[in-house]
Amino acid sequence: MQSALDLFLRRFIKVGRLTVRWPDGSSQTYAGPPASGAEAKMVLRDRHTVRRLVLNPELGFGEAYMEGGLVPLDGSTIHDILAVLVANLRGGSGGSLVVWLRRAAARMRRPLDQFNAVGRARRNVAHHYDLNGRLYSLFLDRDRQYSCAYFPAGTETLEEAQAAKKRHIAAKLCLDRPDLSVLDIGCGWGGMALTLARDYGARVTGITLSTEQLNAARARAEAEGLADRVSFELMDYRAMNRRFDRIVSVGMFEHVGVVHYRAFFEAVARCLEPDGVALLHSIGQWDGPGTNNLWIQKYIFPGAYCPSLSEVTRAIERSRLLTTDVEVLRLHYAETLCHWRRRFAASRDTITSLYDERFYRMFEFYLSSCELAFRCGSLTVFQIQIAHRQIAVPLTRDYITDFDRGLAQPSGADGRVPERMTRAGPETSERQDHT
Repeated sequence: MQSALDLFLRRFIKVGRLTVRWPDGSSQTYAGPPASGAEAKMVLRDRHTVRRLVLNPELGFGEAYMEGGLVPLDGSTIHDILAVLVANLRGGSGGSLVVWLRRAAARMRRPLDQFNAVGRARRNVAHHYDLNGRLYSLFLDRDRQYSCAYFPAGTETLEEAQAAKKRHIAAKLCLDRPDLSVLDIGCGWGGMALTLARDYGARVTGITLSTEQLNAARARAEAEGLADRVSFELMDYRAMNRRFDRIVSVGMFEHVGVVHYRAFFEAVARCLEPDGVALLHSIGQWDGPGTNNLWIQKYIFPGAYCPSLSEVTRAIERSRLLTTDVEVLRLHYAETLCHWRRRFAASRDTITSLYDERFYRMFEFYLSSCELAFRCGSLTVFQIQIAHRQIAVPLTRDYITDFDRGLAQPSGADGRVPERMTRAGPETSERQDHT
């Protein structure tokens, strides 16, 4: 097995340098041209580790690090090692065979992996989100935004970038009058719902499948005196039948599964008022349809999938909803994960006391691999604005920029409609009657 892995690494590493110390004590450096990228060193402690890397590298690499069979050497970190590997993956070292195998796996695995019926969906959510609440407070921002932040200048703190993300989403929701009803699908710990109520005058219903998040969100609403404007419910999106002026979903669509996209957008269409606006914020991938990484699927997000944009827009079209705006946030999640990874590392002793070293390495591997997938690989974030009618939103995107920059004020403070957030003029009323 050692000779097989050695041969693979000789052919695979074309960018950067990776030094491997083998179980027999020998070392070998695999390298591309000089000064061609990152460098890292690691030791493979036993033959079992080598075997699992040969037979199932996608799953075995993360498991070997979690269990201590693969260990960084001489000041290297798992992030350094992954940086070398991801650079070579993106550089095409795997060739067309890797792409072909990925797509073949997608055809075979996706229907089973992503069959997220109500009961299974709840179990999948509990696997990740019902962990000790203190864990997330150690590396997220104060508002516990567990999704991609927004870095307009690229120099913002995590708190500033998460606040900017919420403002950016509020702009796209066109909160042009007070007391708009908002449905927050996958409300997390309630930060988005509370912000929309407190800062923008909305009345928000948040739904989640996580009991930990539900309890925390309700407690926050009470503590902030917003329980009369915000309610949280333990509910699957498929069970919601009420109508809302606005719908927002941030970081939840990744858990829906392709086989349930029709049901998701049927729920959005059913619950969105005729003149309403919805905003979907989701991780996606640049490449075509595929599958989630096997290790992520098993240990971090069971049942999850990051879709291609074509898969999402096709499902929206079939629901007879209109896509009114699409924005691709390219490197924003890489920066977000970098902040999380550093905060997580700074709290290592506390985290290992909550769980253990294996859990710490598992989560560390998750944060590092995801950061690199957004920075150098195939992952990105889509924000898709959706409506029933073309005239539901202004004619140009200027209102988003104005709102982000504070040139247009939210309606919640004084009830006035910001001028740049008004819809199309009276000449469109006849058109509306015929939609």
